Amino acid sequence: MAVEPLRWRGDRLELLDQRFLPDKTLYVTCRSAADVATAIRDMVVRGAPAIGCAAAFGVVLSSGSSEGYAALAKSRPTAVNLFWALERMKRAEDLEAEANAIFDEDLAANRSMGKLGAELIPDRARVMTHCNTGALATAGHGTALGVIRSAKNKGVSVIACETRPYLQGARLTAWECVQEGIPCTLITDSMAGHLMSRGEVDVVIVGADRIAANGDVANKIGTYSLAVLARRHGIPFYVAAPLSTFDAATADGSQIAIEERPADEVTGYRGTRWAPQGVSVRNPAFDVTPAELVTALICEKGVLLQPSREGIASLLKGTPAADAAARRDLQ
Repeated sequence: MAVEPLRWRGDRLELLDQRFLPDKTLYVTCRSAADVATAIRDMVVRGAPAIGCAAAFGVVLSSGSSEGYAALAKSRPTAVNLFWALERMKRAEDLEAEANAIFDEDLAANRSMGKLGAELIPDRARVMTHCNTGALATAGHGTALGVIRSAKNKGVSVIACETRPYLQGARLTAWECVQEGIPCTLITDSMAGHLMSRGEVDVVIVGADRIAANGDVANKIGTYSLAVLARRHGIPFYVAAPLSTFDAATADGSQIAIEERPADEVTGYRGTRWAPQGVSVRNPAFDVTPAELVTALICEKGVLLQPSREGIASLLKGTPAADAAARRDLQ
């Protein structure tokens, strides 16, 4: 892979430090579950699938200790992949083999949903996306950006929203597109509606950090606004995510915990402050898009048009995600 967000070395986990991209390519070495938890919390590694993979290797580094599980579970609250991976590791007999399997399965799922999703993208489509959902956010290839990558031969181009306040679109998505030779135009988040109103956007596709049982989608803050704008302008709004992101135990989006991050991410960036001292700050990292605004969910098993509780239940039947939900319901 051109981009390696995670590298397992047998006795340590190396994580590409995404805080320094696109300026520098640096890796952080984790030798304990606490190291991995800190890396997740501090955004060294981010993206729901990548967080799940990293947490699995963190369990290996802790030899499955209860302290290791506890530290990892507290790292970030919204991405369900984290808890899905920890639950799966708790049932594993061979921890390292299971962590490697989680990594390999995520990569295979991304390639599968990329192929399925590419069929929905018209030739020469101008595709708007939000946050970063490429190889950096997964084991490789990507979810929403993976769909775009799989549709590259259709002559598609990307409109990347900068994704304030952490600039994942400006720093990471734009960087991945440049690396892959995919035409990419960067815009500020507030420009999205203007471009849609001028007929300059054909498709919107995003990833997800948690998908509730009814199809409500938690994703990077600003996703809900894009979904509303897309509906207003008659533009398809797709969500691409692996089955590990579906949470059958969460009835709807109102039950999803929304992480609030530090104020300094909003008041400035990398040591530069632009807001006055003493101002109050809100910094929710995610928002929830109602299922009714989602044209289709794309996962490795197929495409679910007009997501519903019944459709998602059928999609998850017999999967580890459904089994995990059933166990939680019994507790």
